[in-house]
Amino acid sequence: MPSADSPAPPAANALLEPDHRLALLTLARASITHGLETGRPAEVVLDKQPPALCVPRAAFVTLHRDRELRGCIGHLEAVHPLVIDVAENAFAAAFRDPRFPPVSVPELGLLRISLSVLTPAEPIGFGSEAELLAALEPGVDGVILGEDGRRGTFLPSVWEQLPRREDFLRGLKHKAGLSADHWSERIRAWRYRTESFGE
Repeated sequence: MPSADSPAPPAANALLEPDHRLALLTLARASITHGLETGRPAEVVLDKQPPALCVPRAAFVTLHRDRELRGCIGHLEAVHPLVIDVAENAFAAAFRDPRFPPVSVPELGLLRISLSVLTPAEPIGFGSEAELLAALEPGVDGVILGEDGRRGTFLPSVWEQLPRREDFLRGLKHKAGLSADHWSERIRAWRYRTESFGE
């Protein structure tokens, strides 16, 4: 047990320092470069990382080329220390997103990387679709929607393309494999926030 004088461990929703953001972006690009050379994500030595980056946290890595999406992979739950999550998801976004071919060497310099570090998801209480819509905070909430094993999520950045709550929810249903007008008492939803930054 830490002593009373020991510093508290970094919280799982604490904001990152500017140098930590830069370190994560640098790591994400290095992991993609390493993937091009070896076919594997970059290895991370935790002993050499700041404590704030070793806390288990979930993150998404998004790649753009010419302002068009080029890959996006992440975790909704914290399963690794943040630095490992970023390294593995950067590699996966570049080479394993099924929507796109693997990134090629000539593309590397054209890619722009952005990261979204998630707070732990919290359940949203609602008794109807109207109550769920009213509970959403546009531009702020990332939302996970699930029913009977199907699940989808939209990061808060999706509000930029779907600013109306109704459109956001319809799109999220589609992503979860549900019809846009589907509703049942088995639907569950969770919200999270993100700290997003990029190159």
